[in-house]
Amino acid sequence: MHPRQRAAVCTVAGLLLVGGAVVPADQGGPESRLTPREIGDVAQTGAGPGTAGLAGIRTTVLQGDPTKPGLYTIRLSIGPNTHIDAHSHRDERSATVVSGTWYFGYGDRFDATALKALPPGSFYTEPAGRLHFAQTAAEPVVVHITGNGPTDTMYPQPRPPGQ
Repeated sequence: MHPRQRAAVCTVAGLLLVGGAVVPADQGGPESRLTPREIGDVAQTGAGPGTAGLAGIRTTVLQGDPTKPGLYTIRLSIGPNTHIDAHSHRDERSATVVSGTWYFGYGDRFDATALKALPPGSFYTEPAGRLHFAQTAAEPVVVHITGNGPTDTMYPQPRPPGQ
């Protein structure tokens, strides 16, 4: 293995799981370069900070720590046929759909008629405190979300168990 390849593997292998979020072990600088394979290697199982907290969502922290003050970027991998009820976050966020078609809407309750189909390459925002909801159809979806932490997820009404 070439020394540069070995260094890259060691960097990825040096990732730590901290407070439920995957963050790079070296937080000393702003540089970050991850290939799709490296992103897959550091993905955690289950939903992480700043997500809807549902089964079927896998969170990967690409930069920063969404539980602490400062800029962060997370990658959400959402399974097919996932329904996300209306919720909000305390921080303002922006997002890009990477793959799949993401159905996204704003409002105080889930409303299928208010969903907009966002294909790959689409951009949307999640204003601080603004309730929003989403769903996937038959295909999985990947979304990159950037915000200024700390973030959270607040539901206006308690969710039924298992959701």
